[in-house]
Amino acid sequence: MIFNKEELFQKTLESLSETPTEQNMFNKFLELYPAEWKQLKVTFSKFNRSKQFGKTIPLPKPEVSLRKEIRVWLRKQQ
Repeated sequence: MIFNKEELFQKTLESLSETPTEQNMFNKFLELYPAEWKQLKVTFSKFNRSKQFGKTIPLPKPEVSLRKEIRVWLRKQQ
């Protein structure tokens, strides 16, 4: 989970020189906010290790989750 994602996405958008796309935003976000990206991955791996055998709770991978959040945010901006 990313805190202040609206603000982070806005700053990411402002730092882009080309037309914003999901891929551009994703790449720039990873470049600008490595600590937030690392925290997403850590949270995901902790969650996966804590699952009990036979009980699965679907949780999207960090890449999929971040791309979806960016996609939704970009749609709101248009």
